[in-house]
Amino acid sequence: MAVPKRRLSRSNTRHRRSQWKATVATLVTCANPACRAKHLPHTACPACGQYGPRGARRQVLDA
Repeated sequence: MAVPKRRLSRSNTRHRRSQWKATVATLVTCANPACRAKHLPHTACPACGQYGPRGARRQVLDA
């Protein structure tokens, strides 16, 4: 198993760890004109239960 030959400095360690950032979740607006709630993309809307932006929206959850 590989073992580092020398100890990394605090500066190098902190510089590497500074890139570990949390990202904000991407939200989309519900395609249902009556709802317009924000939800995660490619998931059913938790408010109204509909999925899909097309004309024939599908009710997949009971609201």
